Amino acid sequence: MHRNSLLSLIVRYQEKHPEESESILRLTTFIKAYIKCFDRTLPIGHLTGSAWLINADQSKVLLTHHRKLNRWLQLGGHADGEPDLLSVALREAFEESGLETIVPIKKEIFDIDIHLIPERKDEAAHHHYDVRFALQSVGSDLFKVSEESHDLSWILIAALEKKTDEVSILRMKEKWLALKTRGESSSVKQ
Repeated sequence: MHRNSLLSLIVRYQEKHPEESESILRLTTFIKAYIKCFDRTLPIGHLTGSAWLINADQSKVLLTHHRKLNRWLQLGGHADGEPDLLSVALREAFEESGLETIVPIKKEIFDIDIHLIPERKDEAAHHHYDVRFALQSVGSDLFKVSEESHDLSWILIAALEKKTDEVSILRMKEKWLALKTRGESSSVKQ
């Protein structure tokens, strides 16, 4: 039952992004197959919630230089049993940035990504089934670096390739630019 809301969001996402049908099928198959898909104790993988977090004037995105993965990535993290992945993305964005006010631009899924997390001394390799939401900082853009990061940085969206070559980050850039072109990012929708 707790998975139905997410599956409904994914159906709407698929209508907008039919070109991602292979990833969407992998994601929905995983969700339907594992009742504990929101639990990080599921050894083969689990759902995570992440944020494409833009600043107040929508010119920059906040990325973290992730401590464990040693790469520039979006903010986000484990669901830890929480089936509302928008709430997870918001929680992680607050925790990892220290920003005062963060709001969803839309309550729809912005992007999905399935990626392998490499084996570490205390856990086997597993997949993150990452559901991402477009969020915006509407207060001060002053952040605090958390213990999970080496650094945080507001990066000009137009120059994102200078900071990272992560395929999923650059894909979100293209999605963001498409939203702006269609006028769907012009105001925060609650």
